[in-house]
Amino acid sequence: MAASEHGPRERMVFSAAQLIRRDGVAATRLRDVVVHAGAPRGSLQHYFPGGKEQLVNEAVDWAGRYASARIARFMSGMARPTPGRLFAAMVGQWTEEYRSAGFAGGCPVAAATVDCADSTETTRAASAAAFTRWRRPVARELVAMGVPPGRSDAIATLMISSLEGAILMARAEQSVRPLRAVARELGPFLDSCVVQEE
Repeated sequence: MAASEHGPRERMVFSAAQLIRRDGVAATRLRDVVVHAGAPRGSLQHYFPGGKEQLVNEAVDWAGRYASARIARFMSGMARPTPGRLFAAMVGQWTEEYRSAGFAGGCPVAAATVDCADSTETTRAASAAAFTRWRRPVARELVAMGVPPGRSDAIATLMISSLEGAILMARAEQSVRPLRAVARELGPFLDSCVVQEE
């Protein structure tokens, strides 16, 4: 989503997600969101009468929808998809970002969860819903690749939680090493979860 292609409301949601993924919820100020979005002054109250909490929740929702849509894009780019290749594509998105732009950004859903899970129930619920929105298409694609339906949700959870952990470690180490490690080590296991047809 390019900020200039959307109206002020959409731009502010996108900008909030970008600032949260870089600075966390507590350090993301509403005035910074307005400036980042190039939105008119006073537009926050108009579009987000629930204030910062509403804006954060909508940014988290945007991030969940973005992650879900990326799964479809990854799958469309694979001639012969496997669970390991899907996971490698998920990891590769972050590896490329960190190599080209540095390690400033993380996952906005993870940042909101860390900052708000114990203090803001609506944001905790929004984060849980965003992770679910991301996990479901992963599980669905795993089933299409031959993973038994009874295991697909758990395997999708493993993939997403491994990626999130590697993102945190990569930012801490300022290195893509953790991302490369999880892709290399988890890929063969994921592919072994496919049940071959008789």
